[in-house]
Amino acid sequence: MSGNTLKRTFGMKEAVTITVGTVVGVGLFTTGANVVGTMGPAVILATLVAMLISIYPALLYAEMGAALPYAGGTYKYASLGIGRPMGMLAGWNFIISLVAVTSGEALAFSFYFKTFFSALGIDLPVSDTVIATITVIVFIITNVRGVEMTGRLQNGFMFFFWGVAIIWFLTMIPNVQMPNFVQLPEFMKNTTPLGFVAAVSMIWWCFAGFETCCAMGEEIKYPQINIPRALFLAPFIVFAVNAAFQWFLVGIVPTEEIASLATASAPFAEAMTKAGILGFPLILLAAGIAFGGDFSTLNASIAVPPRYLFTMARDGAMPKVFAKIHKKYQTPYVAILTLGILSAVLIASNSMIYIASVSLFADLFYYVIGIAASFGLRKKCPDLKRPYKAPGIMIGAPVSVVIYIIMMTQLEREALITGVIWCVLGLVVYAICRKKYGEPDEEEEVFILKEEIPSPEEKAKMDKEFKIWSVIVGGAVVLALVMYLIPFFF
Repeated sequence: MSGNTLKRTFGMKEAVTITVGTVVGVGLFTTGANVVGTMGPAVILATLVAMLISIYPALLYAEMGAALPYAGGTYKYASLGIGRPMGMLAGWNFIISLVAVTSGEALAFSFYFKTFFSALGIDLPVSDTVIATITVIVFIITNVRGVEMTGRLQNGFMFFFWGVAIIWFLTMIPNVQMPNFVQLPEFMKNTTPLGFVAAVSMIWWCFAGFETCCAMGEEIKYPQINIPRALFLAPFIVFAVNAAFQWFLVGIVPTEEIASLATASAPFAEAMTKAGILGFPLILLAAGIAFGGDFSTLNASIAVPPRYLFTMARDGAMPKVFAKIHKKYQTPYVAILTLGILSAVLIASNSMIYIASVSLFADLFYYVIGIAASFGLRKKCPDLKRPYKAPGIMIGAPVSVVIYIIMMTQLEREALITGVIWCVLGLVVYAICRKKYGEPDEEEEVFILKEEIPSPEEKAKMDKEFKIWSVIVGGAVVLALVMYLIPFFF
């Protein structure tokens, strides 16, 4: 293994859990849940729309990820498809997006961590920022120690989260009030189309990151198979998770109290308090969110952005120091440590709304670039071997771009200003690095990685695994939709 090449360790299961783990967390349990306080049971419509506008971009990323399984994802695709400056902007915004997710997730963990102890009758005399910072430091250490540990932890966090979630769901069923789903709150009558777009935008933040596994393409085994499969599943998994948790949130909170969720720092804990559900169910909820949902997102969001920075540095688009690989653990440790420090800086703001807005701007911006890159790669590299090819790009790509740009218009002014400043800073650093390092050989970039071919036995095992995942995910989506229809018949 060369000194600047990453090790292929992850299978489809890890590609799925890291992708979903990055997504399912801070959005769902904080700002995404706040939307329930503004939309009531109609939140399912916003969640469904958010899923639908994520599916086609996910297919484009499946195509690019399978054809170009590099560390760096959108940065690499955009660099090759529409030019290096746009690639740099894509990677630069992806980095700040997930750094913001890391910061927000760490704060969310502190909220539910303190709720856990509060439910036990213990008030922790420690600030949210201190708890969040310590938590980030712990995950930085685990990620520096290697991708094997990262993958094992990710699987553990996700399965713990779902184990606890299922138990919590079962304990909540007797507390669900079916009339809550058919009696819209008074404030819903004043909802405007732009208000709905804003709600979809915030819910969509719960889906942003559906292409996360692409950023770790250089560490995924048989990426031409596993990356598309992970991306086929990701938007539907995220929808099912969000819809299920939103259903219980709507069901347990009295209609007249649901508006209080719009401004709650820990909406699920607030919902249970308003419903008078304390004791073991609250302890269970806080434990599941903090040590399962939050931890899985933290682990993934700290693991992925350094791979972008690593790849950009390896290409000379960022300072070469970020391309250093740890001699023992074979991880981009300088990049991990640097972005960990940046996460701590954002944590210091102690503002979930600001962090979410910054992340949302960056998400939308780099997805627009990524979608454009898929179109550019079709034109620029027509002979590139594509194990999967997304259908209808002439219609799907422009429509997706327009939708995401409309969503950007609903962001707060502070987020736009921060996003512009971050982009300008990135372009300045990029210009300096290009002057110092020069331009890499594009042809070498495209064909440097060879396709991996699994044995017939391995392929059969992979096919069986994907079939099982597909059945489970499909069933979960159907069940989530049925849950919202049941109240209308009882």
